[in-house]
Amino acid sequence: MAPPRNVVKIAVQMPDAIPQLIQLDQAKPLAAVLKEVCDAWSLVHAESYALQFADGHRRYITENDLEAERLLGGLQSGSRERRRETLQHLVSLAPDVTFAQEVISRDGLQKLGTIIEDGDDLGEVLTLALRAFLELMEHGMVSWETLSIPFVRKVVCYVNMNLMDAWVQPLALRLLESVTLSSPALGQLVKSEVPLDRLLVHLQVMNQQLQTKAMALLTALLQGASPTERKHMLDYLWQRNLRQFIYKNIIHSAAPLGDEMAHHLYVLQALTLGLLEPRMRTPLDPYSQEQREQLQALRQAAFESEGESLGTGLSADRRRSLCAREFRKLGFSNSNPAQDLERVPPGLLALDNMLYFSRHAPSAYSRVSNRVGGIWQGPCGLSCAPHPILFFYLPPPPQFVLENSSREDKHECPFARSSIQLTVLLCELLRVGEPCSETAQDFSPMFFGQDQSFHELFCVSIQLLNKTWKEMRATQEDFDKVMQVVREQLARTLALKPSSLELFRTKVNALPYGEVLRLRQTERLHQEGTLAPPILELREKLKPELMGLIRQQRLLRLCEGTLFRKISSRRRQDKLWFCCLSPNHKVLQYGDVEEGASPPTLESLPEQLPVADIKALLTGKDCPHVREKGSGKQNKDLYELAFSVSYDHGEAEAYLNFIAPSKREFHLWTDGLSALLGSPMGSEQTRLDLEQLLTMETKLRLLELENVPIPEQPPPIPPPPTNFNFCYDCSIAEP
Repeated sequence: MAPPRNVVKIAVQMPDAIPQLIQLDQAKPLAAVLKEVCDAWSLVHAESYALQFADGHRRYITENDLEAERLLGGLQSGSRERRRETLQHLVSLAPDVTFAQEVISRDGLQKLGTIIEDGDDLGEVLTLALRAFLELMEHGMVSWETLSIPFVRKVVCYVNMNLMDAWVQPLALRLLESVTLSSPALGQLVKSEVPLDRLLVHLQVMNQQLQTKAMALLTALLQGASPTERKHMLDYLWQRNLRQFIYKNIIHSAAPLGDEMAHHLYVLQALTLGLLEPRMRTPLDPYSQEQREQLQALRQAAFESEGESLGTGLSADRRRSLCAREFRKLGFSNSNPAQDLERVPPGLLALDNMLYFSRHAPSAYSRVSNRVGGIWQGPCGLSCAPHPILFFYLPPPPQFVLENSSREDKHECPFARSSIQLTVLLCELLRVGEPCSETAQDFSPMFFGQDQSFHELFCVSIQLLNKTWKEMRATQEDFDKVMQVVREQLARTLALKPSSLELFRTKVNALPYGEVLRLRQTERLHQEGTLAPPILELREKLKPELMGLIRQQRLLRLCEGTLFRKISSRRRQDKLWFCCLSPNHKVLQYGDVEEGASPPTLESLPEQLPVADIKALLTGKDCPHVREKGSGKQNKDLYELAFSVSYDHGEAEAYLNFIAPSKREFHLWTDGLSALLGSPMGSEQTRLDLEQLLTMETKLRLLELENVPIPEQPPPIPPPPTNFNFCYDCSIAEP
């Protein structure tokens, strides 16, 4: 008779004892099982013992055990060697949640904190103590805000020391990063105690791990600072040539850029661009003398300053009429430009861009800004000949006449309107003012290769817009169409991540309007399918077979496995774990791996989850590991990449939580898990794959010539016509 399903045979072993083979009844309380095992070995106090997996990660099964008590006793030993061995063992067991709970409940964090604060050994013992402390804190059972000020100051001392063990300072920086992100009060302490110059020193060392952790603490301090403090800090860092160092020695280093460093460079870029948000959110104040002077400077740069002096004899009304006309010629929709710049965004940021362009690229500004269309006119806006009292000779604006003198007004590209809309477009593409993502890594190298990168990018983009306007032969009614093309040109080029502004200029200019049309047409041909009823019927017949092919591919991808990054509730983690599906599709196997290591073999993964035990697949905000993080914009990317599987763990429900490395991996894994559970695969990637396969298979089927006889010999050539008078003579009159 077969044993019940909830009864399994397991081997239990203990040092210096004969192993036992027992039948474990999973419905039976674990305390009773432990009592039976201890009775077989004549052990008293069974409640003090725990079961531990013998292979792999050696995770504990029960909550009460003597191992935690023994290790914590070893921490207080006077022998340095014993403390070192104890800490090594503690580091290996600290990732286990159950063990960590036992250590923390027995004041393990306080005992580790004492070792760190004493600093008797600045070498291996301190390294192991910091590592064990961090491992225990990452479980989230104890808040970082509970750390004492003397403890934080001691860790700060390790960061500020000149001669330290190569492993101590990265761990100390990592601890301070977590403190800064979790506790505003302690973050201010870290900000006041760790000078920016000290972080710059750590960034310039050859130790890549130390570089990364120093950058992590730097971005954490910037995120915790107020907007005013952040601006002062970034200004100081740029004065100390941090941007140039990042560009030359980190981005273009011979060593590959790690994922964590890429994330922190993205954060630094986002925070730098975020300094533009106040200007972007501030409308122009028509009563501000400074802003009125800036507008007049923009107008004077477009309409030669000599014209101003020649119009000094005009009345005030005539002068106002002249200024209003020139502002309209400059491309403002209203004679009062303040009304155009009341829109937020872009607010004053658009004015900043126009002024920067006029001052730093005056020749290009004279080409792009539409000062006057048609013949050269006098300061009153009329032809000079009918008014001899105002007759004068001025050299025509350089380069402007060459481009715009032959244009009609309706073909002129309105500079001011274009600049305002282009500033909005750049803010959207670069996500100016949006909160930093917790996982993104998509920084643009060119922003670290150029001072005033946003304004410089605007200068390139406004010239591109003027070029595209001419290529499209656009009129004022085509303004929105031109902006759509420019958006596509900029988005496609930014996606290539050019390493410098010059390379960006080259690539975006190599994408003219004609090339954009060609790319659109190509993509449309790939996406569109015929709607003829016979073709639709054929596609419906092909769908089940192709869905089976996609399902097979998804399961094969799960069998290959994927590296997932651990994300805690407060900070980005540099730890990885690997998960894959067994070849027989019955077990999910997983375990921790070191960064940079090759993917582990199936046999080396310690943890297993039978597919039969999986109850449901959860995605997005339903996942328990992101449910607690709130609903802010900064967590949107986590919601999009998070998924979990729920399964029975004894009497309770447990979860295996994932954060996919990319949107594609998210689709592949959720599809594969849905297929295992017998649910439909409804991801966007499945829809795209199915559409692509259907299009290809339909075309192949249509090319087949079934039951059509093809002769071996070509058909005979028909006889020639009686004459070759195929041309009609129009000169012959019809009767």
